[in-house]
Amino acid sequence: MRTRILIETAAVGALLVAGPAGAADLRAGAGAGASSGSVPLAYWSGAFVGAHGGWTTGHAEGMAREAAGTVVPVRVDLFEPYDLAKGTGSYSLGLHAGYNWALPSRWVVGVEADITTPNTIGTARTVVSPGGDQTAFGEAVTLAGTLRGRVGYAFDSWLAYATAGFAWSFDRMTATPNPGAATGDEQADGTVAARLWRFGWAAGGGLEIPLTPAWSARAEYLYTGFGTDGVTLPGGRALSADLSAHTIRLGLDYRLGEGRSPFDPLATGVSGLETDRFAFHGQTTYTHQYASPFRSPYAGQNSFYPNQARQTFDATFYIGMRLWDGAELWVNPEIDQGFGLSRSFGVAGFPSGEAYKAGADYPYARLPRAFLRQTIDLGGETETVEGGINQFSGKQTSDRLVITVGKFSVGDVFDTNKYAHDPRTDFLNWALADTGTFDYAADAWAFTYGATVEWYRGDWTFRAGAFDLPKVPNSTDLDPTFQQFELVGEVERRHEIAGRKGKVAVTGFLNRARLATFDDAIAYGQLTGTTPDLAAVRRYRSKTGLSVNVEQEITPTVGAFLRAGFNSGNVETNAFTDISRALAGGLVLSGRMWSRPDDTIGIAGIVNQISPSHVAYLNAGGLTAILGDGMLPNPGREKIVETYYAFPLGFGTWRMTLDYQFVSNPGYNRDRGPASVFGTRLRSTF
Repeated sequence: MRTRILIETAAVGALLVAGPAGAADLRAGAGAGASSGSVPLAYWSGAFVGAHGGWTTGHAEGMAREAAGTVVPVRVDLFEPYDLAKGTGSYSLGLHAGYNWALPSRWVVGVEADITTPNTIGTARTVVSPGGDQTAFGEAVTLAGTLRGRVGYAFDSWLAYATAGFAWSFDRMTATPNPGAATGDEQADGTVAARLWRFGWAAGGGLEIPLTPAWSARAEYLYTGFGTDGVTLPGGRALSADLSAHTIRLGLDYRLGEGRSPFDPLATGVSGLETDRFAFHGQTTYTHQYASPFRSPYAGQNSFYPNQARQTFDATFYIGMRLWDGAELWVNPEIDQGFGLSRSFGVAGFPSGEAYKAGADYPYARLPRAFLRQTIDLGGETETVEGGINQFSGKQTSDRLVITVGKFSVGDVFDTNKYAHDPRTDFLNWALADTGTFDYAADAWAFTYGATVEWYRGDWTFRAGAFDLPKVPNSTDLDPTFQQFELVGEVERRHEIAGRKGKVAVTGFLNRARLATFDDAIAYGQLTGTTPDLAAVRRYRSKTGLSVNVEQEITPTVGAFLRAGFNSGNVETNAFTDISRALAGGLVLSGRMWSRPDDTIGIAGIVNQISPSHVAYLNAGGLTAILGDGMLPNPGREKIVETYYAFPLGFGTWRMTLDYQFVSNPGYNRDRGPASVFGTRLRSTF
């Protein structure tokens, strides 16, 4: 928890420290009529939009009635410390918007609305009835928001304000019988749940400091209180409680000025914040996919289903700070929501890299990245670096060392490809974003803790990294002991062919973890007369793999890429997907060919394969984290074609992508499909 607080406070709180410098810039350009030594009063007038993050503590206290009628007191604590392995804690992220009026007396009045998405605000509390029965009753905040008035006073270079108004929350109340035997699967544990709207009030205060003419930073305290309310849960249990919370929030506001609407950024875009020491950027992506009807004679637990639609949404904030020469600290809080088709089951080359192995019906906060990057110049030609997502603008030498430590994605450093690597901008399929056989370390959202070293020397780059693996293969929790780990190495060679740039990279990995082989699982199932189960035969062993990644500019408007790889096909997947042999390649065409320079067309093909023992395991009814039709009597290679057309919408930075994927033999099953997956993607950045 201390680590999380220090990182987030340093990244955003340091912006508050920088306030006087920003205010000085504003004073310098104040012009006639501005008070000497003060920020122009007009700065505080007009509309604003922004983002905030915070920590919450509090409680819900009341009474619970068990199924037998026994009534017992219950107190649910809202605070949960940050868990490094799980990424959970009582932190939240949100968006806000409002309007201020600055009066000649320097008093500032305004109105503000916000919506907040928690990570984990609320815990379960086990109670023991007089009869000895145990039930874990819980309440968790799913969404929350306020509508408040603000009254403040504008001092020379900062604003102090008080705020109060209406508050609401949308909560989930639960009861789990016999919590001592709980497995974490609510359906299996017999958990019952009900939703509850709460309405109450909010009050607090804060300080706001200008950073640039467009950006200001704030720190505030907010109390929210709700009266007693409750629900009757399925099965006869009931829970009623009050709810009160204390939240410390840090935020950034983008100021629009008088006469502009908070909705203007949707049409005109937002300018990112970047100074000599601080940066703030963001992105939001929405995807919608539909799997049309296809042949599906039978289905298992992890099958891919026809005639279904799913959507995902995320909003990511990139907060950066220069610490010393060559050192950058980046923190990327994110809001996620939604599921992949069939909840990301049934296709090894899954159709959406924006869909993870975990999801939720309601938006929730996460911290996918928090890392330190040190660049050490070693000489050579000086290169200009453009600022943007997780990158400050500046200069660097062609020969350099780059050291990265913290929480990030293995794919941020290894197996990158300019034509196929980012499902938010190019191909959506998992097996095009990364080599399908690269079983890289990750939690269920594709991130982990690790350290990498990159040595750039002329046309060569040598990379090495060590990363934490999940506690259980393909799970949400990383190994807190770091006894399960991955080592990755990569050699990259850049070149030119007929004056066209390209590169070739070879990547190898070694996983050391508690893993099962498919042969062992089959043998154990035959011995016990049960369905083969990987969890029953896991032991500490190695898994290895090797892949090659090629990108090549063909003409100024056409680029090509190729990926191929293999891994230990008899060993289960640790953190990515069920592919032991992979081949993928394609072309990307710029719209300059047809006089639309901002448009892009991509087309690619994928061939995936698994080992004979993997096939036998699935045919015997075994399940993996991704696949499991219940049987696999007619296996075949999984073959996928994806094509997309991306184009700007003509306002702000919004881009639309139309995507189509044809999936033959989904899950290596020739009895299923072929499936057609139609998709759209909407994205904006600042």
